[in-house]
Amino acid sequence: MIRTWPKQCWSWLRTPSPGVLYDRQLVWVSLLLMVIGLVMVTSASIPVALRLADAPFLFAKRHAIYLTVAVIAAVVVMYIPVRLWQKYSGWMLLLSSVLLLAVLAIGRSVNGAARWISIAGINVQPAEIAKLSLFVFLAGYLVRRHGEVREHFRGFAKPLAVLLLFASLLLAQPDLGSVVVMFVTTVGMLFIAGAKLWQFIALLVAGLALVGGLIIAEPYRVRRVTAFLDPWQDPFGSGYQLTQSLMAFGRGDWFGQGLGNSIQKLEYLPEAHTDFVFAVIAEELGLVGVSVILVLIFCLVFKALFIGRRCLEQEQLFGGFLAFGIGIWFAFQTMVNVGAAAGMLPTKGLTLPLISYGGSSLLIMAMAVALLLRIDHEYRLATAQAHQIKHYQDKIQHDEQ
Repeated sequence: MIRTWPKQCWSWLRTPSPGVLYDRQLVWVSLLLMVIGLVMVTSASIPVALRLADAPFLFAKRHAIYLTVAVIAAVVVMYIPVRLWQKYSGWMLLLSSVLLLAVLAIGRSVNGAARWISIAGINVQPAEIAKLSLFVFLAGYLVRRHGEVREHFRGFAKPLAVLLLFASLLLAQPDLGSVVVMFVTTVGMLFIAGAKLWQFIALLVAGLALVGGLIIAEPYRVRRVTAFLDPWQDPFGSGYQLTQSLMAFGRGDWFGQGLGNSIQKLEYLPEAHTDFVFAVIAEELGLVGVSVILVLIFCLVFKALFIGRRCLEQEQLFGGFLAFGIGIWFAFQTMVNVGAAAGMLPTKGLTLPLISYGGSSLLIMAMAVALLLRIDHEYRLATAQAHQIKHYQDKIQHDEQ
């Protein structure tokens, strides 16, 4: 039994849900990640909630409200045909640009970064909306200009111009982390579309040079990189956040200290319920708990890539490119968040998908998962109809014979 469970898990991942027109496995994995996020945000936020408002479950209640709104929004998204996302992708891009401009003018500053804007009393992070808008627009562009992207450099360069516009607006906040996520996902989608290899090499070199220049241009970014390389050199200064995170990982050991028993969340580890919730997970649930969460996120990413491949094989190009984009986005953002918490990458202020505290991130990522479900639903519907037509034609031929 023990020897066969890896094969059974792999078969479960690869086999579509029988008899239904949606991916049940994707639904359960996403809901499980959201529930884990609610539990861990509740655990990690109690000390800071007590200090700020003398209400231990302040952030837990807010996160539960965000989660409810995200699920409702996801249900609504699942009823929107994919063709409408393709049709209005340009308007989404324009709206995101307006919001990014607005946040520079009237945005609320937190920790020196103006990344939030208040709309009807609700704080919204336009960068999260911009990510989804860019990937939806890029998927539509790759459908319209598929041949041009593969054959001419201008087809490759046009989406990069849009990315450059968004990057300039995001860097003015500043928000280098979102720019890097957009850049990597855009490059990945262009690669899937069949752009030439030398273009990627040139783009990669240019991107690395640009990121290096941006790091050198800002002293606080230089401090982050140096702190990442050797956080123990200044454990109470620039390396404080990372050293506290590493201590959380060390205390977690194999099975953790137990749910709710983290010491680092007691005002030692800053941003324990947002950017560094993974460190609290490592301390309370240990290597086993961390591995389970990473496997769940891997399943979600694998599903996205699997859906994208099947759609491209059936010439459903928009859904295929968008599914690949969502998969790359989730995978890379997870890698950056986990890498920053574990000291493998510099801190970038990116959330852990579907787990970290934050209304805008949770809402947009839930909508992205719902988009995956809709793309998969339309693929299953089309293929089911094709099978029915073929079965009907075979039956007619058999009757004629």
